[in-house]
Amino acid sequence: MAMDAHPQARAAWQAVMELLARERPRILAIQAEHDLRPPQVFALNALDEPAPMGRIAEALACDRSTVTWITDRLEVRGLVRRLPDPHDRRVTLLELTAEGRRVRSAVERKLAVPPPVFERLSDEEAEQLRALLGKLLHDR
Repeated sequence: MAMDAHPQARAAWQAVMELLARERPRILAIQAEHDLRPPQVFALNALDEPAPMGRIAEALACDRSTVTWITDRLEVRGLVRRLPDPHDRRVTLLELTAEGRRVRSAVERKLAVPPPVFERLSDEEAEQLRALLGKLLHDR
């Protein structure tokens, strides 16, 4: 696709990026309330079930040593635990602790509250935006 083949799509994407940039301080503040940094939140969100550290590195698009650093900090806080993989002793699994699930849930609840700028949208406009973003996220 040529760069200017879809100027409206490009403008829409730029608007999404600007909105995210404006909201970044609020998002970071919510994470900081729980003494977390973005990579730690991403790691917590990637752990719906025990997962190999390598899979977490793939999900975070980072080096395995970075996941070790993230895990060390989360483990000290009691948010995750390392487990041996029962099928492959070379693999270490990460699992959320009860405290990890509680903290992740608290962060998710706060992030789920839309920023005040969304009050400018009518219910119909908010639904249109949700449907359009859903189309981009889910329909292929």
